[in-house]
Amino acid sequence: MRILVIGAGSIGGYFGSRLLRAGRDITFLVRPQRAAALARIGLVIRSPRGDLDLPGPPTLTAEMLRETFDLILLSCKAYDLEDAIAAFAPAVGPQTAILPLLNGMHHLDMLDARFGADRVLGGQCLISTTLDPEGRILHLNDSHLLTYGKRNSGSSVPFEAIATVLSDAGFDARSSPEILQEMWEKWVFIATGAGITCLMRASVGDIVAAGGADLALALLDECAAIAASAGFPPRAAAMQRSRDLFTAPGSGLTASMLRDIERHARTEADHVVGDLIRRAGVHIGGTGLLRIVHTHLKAYDAREARASTRS
Repeated sequence: MRILVIGAGSIGGYFGSRLLRAGRDITFLVRPQRAAALARIGLVIRSPRGDLDLPGPPTLTAEMLRETFDLILLSCKAYDLEDAIAAFAPAVGPQTAILPLLNGMHHLDMLDARFGADRVLGGQCLISTTLDPEGRILHLNDSHLLTYGKRNSGSSVPFEAIATVLSDAGFDARSSPEILQEMWEKWVFIATGAGITCLMRASVGDIVAAGGADLALALLDECAAIAASAGFPPRAAAMQRSRDLFTAPGSGLTASMLRDIERHARTEADHVVGDLIRRAGVHIGGTGLLRIVHTHLKAYDAREARASTRS
């Protein structure tokens, strides 16, 4: 099975590297600047699950893409999705499956509209990674789980072949018959975590110390109510795990979106928070915590855009 990994950033680079080391047929579709960096330093992972140094990984840039692939592994930032789709579209043939690892649900709408829902799997990953200034992939926690599954029984993707290629590849891979439920539960969790830590510009432990645990729980309940209105109420165990994590004294937990803000980078505010509000079905009142979070993040975007025009 020929696999095209879209990008070689911290997520795609991590899972793609593990697959490459396991002997899978992997090619990375990257921008010219990243291709040059990979040619120079290779794919480098520093991880508690084992370091990797892979010189000269196979890469293509968009203008070089001429062949179709069996599986597209997609893990770009949400705000890059439209450009990514345009770049990898020539690689999608009649039998190609697409496995996206983005958060939220809007990417599924976009992929379905372009390629058809029967070839787009559900997927998510549980991992914390970043790129250092040299372009190395730093794995920040112990988890490296990739979960995937069919979204409907009529899917035409070669599911058993995909399961085989993802198994025993140097990371934890799990097929789920309830992938959409799990994706919604993760969305509720990350929208809450990103929302409360970005709004307060603090870790969970600092928010708890400031007496704000109740705000985190109220935000969690707002997000869960939206999931329930969409037909995917978070299960009791998922809600309890979230409550425990968002009220843990001394926790250093922060969202990756807060780290984006701290380095003055773009955020996935619209994809993770804004789209959740849009799916509520009714307008969230002016004091709704989720709307306050979204307004805070969009104000950050406006300030950064203004600053960039001055520089």
